[in-house]
Amino acid sequence: MKKPSLPPAKPATQTGPEIKGADAVVECLVREGVDVIFAYPGGSSLELHQSFARSDKVRVVLPRHEQGGGFAANGYARATGRVGVCMATSGPGATNLVSAIADAYMDSIPLVAITGQVYSKYIGKMAFQETDFFGLTLPIVKHSYLVLDIHDLPRVFKEAFHLAKNGRPGPVVIDIPKDIQQAKFTPVYPSKIEFRSTYATATAHASEAQLNQVIQLIGEAQRPMLYVGGGIISADAHQELLTFVERTNIPVATTLMGVGAFPENHPLSMKWFGMHGSAYGNWAVDQSDLLLVLGARFDDRVTGDVHKFAPHARIVHVDIDASEHNKNKRVQYTICSDLKYALGRLNKLLAAAKFSAPETKAWHDQIAAWKRDNPFRYDGSPHIQPQEAVHALYELTKGDAIIATGVGQHQMWAAQHYNFNQPRRFISSLGLGAMGFGYPAALGAKVACPDRQVIDIDGDGSFLMNVQELATAHIENIAAKAMILNNQHLGMVVQWEDRFYDSVRGNTILGHEDNIGSPDNPDALYPDFVKIAAGFGVKGRRVIKKSELRPAIQEMLDYDGPYVLDVVVPYTEHVLPMIPAGRSVKEMILK
Repeated sequence: MKKPSLPPAKPATQTGPEIKGADAVVECLVREGVDVIFAYPGGSSLELHQSFARSDKVRVVLPRHEQGGGFAANGYARATGRVGVCMATSGPGATNLVSAIADAYMDSIPLVAITGQVYSKYIGKMAFQETDFFGLTLPIVKHSYLVLDIHDLPRVFKEAFHLAKNGRPGPVVIDIPKDIQQAKFTPVYPSKIEFRSTYATATAHASEAQLNQVIQLIGEAQRPMLYVGGGIISADAHQELLTFVERTNIPVATTLMGVGAFPENHPLSMKWFGMHGSAYGNWAVDQSDLLLVLGARFDDRVTGDVHKFAPHARIVHVDIDASEHNKNKRVQYTICSDLKYALGRLNKLLAAAKFSAPETKAWHDQIAAWKRDNPFRYDGSPHIQPQEAVHALYELTKGDAIIATGVGQHQMWAAQHYNFNQPRRFISSLGLGAMGFGYPAALGAKVACPDRQVIDIDGDGSFLMNVQELATAHIENIAAKAMILNNQHLGMVVQWEDRFYDSVRGNTILGHEDNIGSPDNPDALYPDFVKIAAGFGVKGRRVIKKSELRPAIQEMLDYDGPYVLDVVVPYTEHVLPMIPAGRSVKEMILK
């Protein structure tokens, strides 16, 4: 992504009391409306933590690992649309934020990561706990700052928040040497920002000619489809999308990033499509003759073999980021535009023209048959099936919960068997696919939305990667729940081993290889998540019998505090449908 050029720093011209650079950082955050920061202290960020300790305007949540704090800030941002903020010290503290920053970059999440840095005079000399964090993060940020002039601090923070949340959202890094934090100056807080390049501040709008062409294409189509990504959620354009869909009668298939952008209980919803998405959604996109792509990027997990993707369709790609046009898939029509504007204007043009959707009954009949004959399903079992646990959670929460996930089979089952009818309810690491994301992200979402039920649907492998954040939940009194689908294996990798590697286990068993824990062998289950939770002061329960599943979930939901529910499931279950990597819809595995 192109980075804007920046003007030279302007010296302070305003007189007033001198304050430390660290105090100015706190004031900058307050002025940006930040109410919480997830921050782990260290020598190079000590001054910043001292300033936060002297202020009661920003809540500081102490994670037990910097990665956990970064993922929590990510969950906060995904649940609210506001900028999430995390902070760490220099060296290893900063490098522990890298996965969270990369995750925000891949999924276009607004994040500001503040890092302490060694004294300016030591930069580049391999000082203790020094890393070139500016250079290290350049490929995974929207922009980076290394503050070497204290007078730049107010401007840098103003710009950073603007860049993080405007246009295509993303992460911004602000690296602040310790001497800059300690020095005193008279800050001048800018009321607006200025860039040499208009790229950073301009908002692209579709032209009337482009939108009228879209309307013409819709009028000519017999098998139209909408392919909707996370850009709709970032643009807060879900209401405009609903109006557009109901006016044009076009079915909608989302990406995983777009889950919740269109209500999944709507008759025109095809849920989500791609590698493990709905069979009917994949078939509909494949057979469409017009594909309107809104705020999506033709990710390989959606398209499979991109050369065979939607081969019969004229494709219109609308996105705020022009660099995504024709990057992964060559299309016939590209429109660079803010999606809220484009859909809002399309709706007005359709209304003014008294647009009547074309006759597409045969297309809708075909889609209805696909949906009827090929729903998400799972086989019966004497044991608790993982899909069954997700469905039970959906019914007991009445679909009104924020669901975070780790990464793996449980992530796909959560998206398949929990219906999301509003945006910002499905919080998951999708582009980066970072294991360990689920529980800290749930903590961030719960801090942001304390009155909502927030549950992390996780796997035993993924949950263990940031299990230390149970301490954060207990000490900070953050009532995020975790429902672990415990199969004692790295389930998604095992599925690939079963399908493509003759079931040879290459370090994918998480318990005892010669005595694998299971619903039939509960004494061998490893580790004991209930005891681990108890060690952190968190309530937990293990459930093995089907008859105990719903009462256990209800107990978790009713409990006023963090909770770990360990649901023991078979490891033999696979996530289906499945389009193997690099293949096409024609090679979809259904059973």
